[in-house]
Amino acid sequence: MFTAGITLVLIVAGALVTSNDAGLSVPDWPTSFGSLYKIPRMVGGVRFEHTHRMVAEFVGLLTIVLAVWTWRAERRRGIRYLAVAALATVVLQGILGGITVLHFLPPAISSAHAAVAQTFFCIAVCIALFTGRRWVEEVPEIELDNVRPSLITLTWLSIFLLYVQLLLGAMFRHHGLSWWPHVSHAVLVTVVLTWTAVRALSLYSRIEAVRVPAVTLLCLLITQLCLGFLAFVTRVAWGHDAVQPELPMVLSTVAHVAVGALLLATAVVLAIQVWRHVPVAFEEAVPARDRKPVIV
Repeated sequence: MFTAGITLVLIVAGALVTSNDAGLSVPDWPTSFGSLYKIPRMVGGVRFEHTHRMVAEFVGLLTIVLAVWTWRAERRRGIRYLAVAALATVVLQGILGGITVLHFLPPAISSAHAAVAQTFFCIAVCIALFTGRRWVEEVPEIELDNVRPSLITLTWLSIFLLYVQLLLGAMFRHHGLSWWPHVSHAVLVTVVLTWTAVRALSLYSRIEAVRVPAVTLLCLLITQLCLGFLAFVTRVAWGHDAVQPELPMVLSTVAHVAVGALLLATAVVLAIQVWRHVPVAFEEAVPARDRKPVIV
């Protein structure tokens, strides 16, 4: 859980870099102004970019420790592979960050850098969930899902749409795309996430493991819509002629990115809990000629 929390801090630090146009304040990589260990003068955009790098290094160290500890102490093979995936993702994230700096912030690479960060955050949240005492010790409440589309289908669709929304937002922030695809797609995301949460609450609210992430999903969705509107107003409507990013624009955008990460992670947790507690009920089709009459 600690690694997941620090990763969220890293996402916020990265959003501060982008929102303050500080991506090239430290122009070299992997060094900072030619040094691997000296802390530069933390002035202007350097304080955002170098702080981002220091938090990223700490997350990388935590991930190495987590991967080694999990591989040695965890008996479940899936969790061990998940820890290795976390390590591979954080390495990829570092490489993409370096390419972003060395190639002067190409929108596609910068957006991939943002997307991989969110992916790593979700992996860290999953590891925290699977290794938690409650997951290990509880006996799952099982209730079959007979409704179509199934709830597990809706949760996976929610994750996919959120991921697309994340990419569209990253492309907009990195000047690779206009604002309207991100805003238009938000309507679809809102409809599907609301559908998913309401379905979960209306049919399976007695299962706490499903109810809690479903309620959290709705609350985060409402918060995200408000922050998205605020970010649009401050960045597009009011701030398009600003010489440099203004404080309301920075705060609303950073909060929007952070809540977006929490929203994606919550959707992943909901999907996992639905998979565990609400399996799909399959009806076996029996041909008419093979059916035997039953005497009542």
